[in-house]
Formats: sequence, structure tokens, C-alpha cells
Amino acid sequence: MSKNHFETDAVRTQLNRSEFLEHSVPMYVTSSFVFEDAEDMRASFSEEKQRNIYSRFTNPNTSEFVEKICKMEGAEAGYAFATGMAAVFSTFAALLDSGDHIVSARSVFGSTHTLFTKYLPKWNIETSYFKVNEPDKIESLIKPNTKILFAESPTNPAVDVLDLEYLGEIAKKHNLILVIDNCFATPYLQQPIEFGADIVIHSATKLIDGQGRVLGGVAVGRQDLIREIYLFSRNTGPAMSPFNAWVLSKSLETLAVRVEKHCQNAVKLAEFLDKHDKVNFVKYPFLKSHPQYEVARKQMKLGGNIVAFEIKGGIEAGRKFLNNIKMCSLSANLGDTRTIVTHPASTTHSKLSEDDRMEVGISDGLVRVSVGLEHVDDVIKDISQALSS
Repeated sequence: MSKNHFETDAVRTQLNRSEFLEHSVPMYVTSSFVFEDAEDMRASFSEEKQRNIYSRFTNPNTSEFVEKICKMEGAEAGYAFATGMAAVFSTFAALLDSGDHIVSARSVFGSTHTLFTKYLPKWNIETSYFKVNEPDKIESLIKPNTKILFAESPTNPAVDVLDLEYLGEIAKKHNLILVIDNCFATPYLQQPIEFGADIVIHSATKLIDGQGRVLGGVAVGRQDLIREIYLFSRNTGPAMSPFNAWVLSKSLETLAVRVEKHCQNAVKLAEFLDKHDKVNFVKYPFLKSHPQYEVARKQMKLGGNIVAFEIKGGIEAGRKFLNNIKMCSLSANLGDTRTIVTHPASTTHSKLSEDDRMEVGISDGLVRVSVGLEHVDDVIKDISQALSS
């Protein structure tokens, strides 16, 4: 771990300056790198010498981005990917063999669920789910061939919180690899490795970029595990582009100040919705009414930028709410400077049965708000008029 504070590392972790003594790191938009001579080339390919060879393997910009995330998360090593789902898939593909078994929280991102239920079974890799409110059942799901314990915290879209320390203890007891998707919290609010995680994954597309500009993903953690992920990715090609890495590394310089403001706005919106007569309930990790409030306070610095609430009137009321929104964006993304609202039951999760939706906390009237950086009074005003209409 670095001796500097989080914000300082985010700003001051940079590549060595070139002969031009640039203050801001340049983009290295090159597909490959040249060698001094035959010996230099031989030593590089045999990995006796650590250097850039080809941007599918490493690139100065991706290396800088990964180094920053590693410092922020307290990780030994990492690898940057084209998207968050590339990071998720590559992590599981690299670390699992045919016949292995995963234990996962049921509340996971839809594409992760599809990976577990449609694609990994092709390679004889099975997944058993536990409900986020029944963590005491995790151990009953562990088999002799279980290799990975996986969870998101907070979860998407219902904003549930899992006890990372408890998951770490179970993983250690049963010699499992604990993989945590830390996308909603970011490294600024939560560092799962402190609680026993072996691998931490982010969709950098979200709050790490924070402005809806580029796609990206990253996995960081134990050196030996990242080595396997690197070798898999080097040969299969899901690498992050140098341009996106340059953008994301610059984005990290403002992560702390942005996330602080996101959280300030989010808690004010949550408190407003908590008193609204057209809202059944609100879920926000730092509201005392949240079922895992004490756990969230233990492992998170602040509550994050995602607020979930249930509007009265079910699916039709949810549709009307979206149609009445005037300022906030209707988008599938989150973690943007702009506030984004979604109604999962009529959009992203509309193909699921009501029972399947309820299993992951998506009721007919559930609305997810990714609270942005506008003045919070304007966000509240827009959501208030949409509810009243």
C-alpha cells in the first residue's frame, strides 16, 4: 500500500516523463513497440525483461491506469479490459476449469447472470445462488468442487449490501477464491481486499469514468491469480484500448471529489423520497431504514450514488413516471455526471417473470436512480414533479 492519501495517489501516480518533460501523460496510441536488437527481443518475449511488446498485452497507458487502481484497492497486480463484462468473463474463464463450481449471490448484474446460467454451463461449470438476505445458507451450497465465491456489493439494481468480512471468512475457511464486483462503491468508498477478497472487479464505464464517455473494465488482486487472468487475456484479446485507458486514468484524478458530491446528492434524494406519499419504500445504504445499514456503515465510507425506491402503482405507474421525467436522463448507464432514472420491470428486466424479478428484489414499481452532479434541488424537483404527475 502507498503511504500517500487516496486523492494524492489518484493525481500523482503517473508514467515516467519522456524527454519532452510533459506534465500530463501523453497517449501511446500504438499497436506495437520496437526492440533494440535480437537479444532485447528474445529477452522480452521470454519475459526476462519486463517491457511493452504489443498493446494487446500491455501499453503504457493501461499500465498507468492499472497501477492507480491497484494502489486504491490495495492490490498486488491487475489487468485492464475493454469493458466491465470482459473483466468478469475473463476472470472466471481464466480461473475455472471444466467441472468447477461457483457460489454466487443471486442479485448480480443481468449479463453476469446470463454468463453463469447460459455460457459457463457449456464448459461444465455450474453456479449455485444464495439470496442476499440469507447469507447463512452459503456454506450449505459449497461442494468439493466449489472454487469461487462471488458477489456484488452494493447490488444492481436493488442496492442490497453484503457483509464482505463475513464472505471473506467463509472463503478463507473453505479455501475459495473470493471475487467481488465493487463497481457501485468504487475504490474510494470500499476496498474489498481489506475484508478478504482475492479479486476485485470494476466496470470502469460507470463511476470510474463518471462522464459517460468510454467503456472499460479492470480486475485487480492477488499476483498469482492476476497472472492467470493476464495469460488468458493476452491470448484471447479483451484488452482495454490505450485511448480509453488514458481517459480513465485522468478520470481517477477526480474520483474522490466526484464521488463525495454524488453521495451528498444521493442521500438528500433518498431522504426526500423516504417521506413521499407515493413511495412505498426507499433503499439507500446510508439510510437507517436500509436492512443492511450497519454493514454498509462498517465497510463503506459513504452510501454511493444509487438510490432505489418503489413507486406505488406497479409497472404502469413506473412507465408513467419515466414518461413524466423532464430533466433527468432515461438511459441504461449509471455513474454519470447526469442523473439517470430507470424502471427495471418495464425495461431492463421486462423479459423476466415476476417471480424471477422478485427473487432479486425487483418489484413492479422499483425505480433506480443514479444520482448525478447537478444541483440536488433540481434533481429532486424533477423527480417530485414526475411522481406528482
